[in-house]
Amino acid sequence: MIAIIDSGIANLRSVEKGFEKAGVPAQVVRESRQLRDAAGIVLPGVGAFADGIATLEAAGFIDPLLRGIQSGKPILGICLGLHFLFSESEEFGLHKGLDLIRGRVRRFPNAVPPSALSPQPSVLKVPHMGWNQVHLKREAPIMKGIPDGSYFYFVHSYYVEPEEEGTIAGITEYGIPFTSMIWRDNLFATQFHPEKSQALGLQILANFGRLAHK
Repeated sequence: MIAIIDSGIANLRSVEKGFEKAGVPAQVVRESRQLRDAAGIVLPGVGAFADGIATLEAAGFIDPLLRGIQSGKPILGICLGLHFLFSESEEFGLHKGLDLIRGRVRRFPNAVPPSALSPQPSVLKVPHMGWNQVHLKREAPIMKGIPDGSYFYFVHSYYVEPEEEGTIAGITEYGIPFTSMIWRDNLFATQFHPEKSQALGLQILANFGRLAHK
């Protein structure tokens, strides 16, 4: 079974249904002990960073999640779940994350700086919402069979800025280039929503399921 952590601030049914459509057994879990026997763990989330971290801690999910990562279980963070993995976030003040990936969560700028193509600064609409391309820096196992430059669905106002370039698996352009996917060993995370990204998103969930059930 794939365990989908109930972070209290996510549309968990859409994630669960996405795995169901991909043919992968998955279940929303609300008790930390349920992570122990899971084949893989999904950490979803939408909303505010500090609230999400506090909810995970209050529910006792953080320690078993860290143990799962250390044991080699495949882990998939989605949207805010990606942000949780980082050292800290600037969202509504400075807040500590899980510090699994060194770096910071930052807000998109309100304007795009001038460039050769556009000599005047332009307003950047935030949140970044809708379909956008992911350009692969490395082909993570969850992206097997998915072409470089494929489109996925995004909705977010903050993006991650890793300190270690080797953790970056995908880049997307929205006014500025930003990291849209990370991969390190058994740890995967996407800024976009695979469960809302139609056939290619379901393929990511199926690929993750195969990794978890090896």
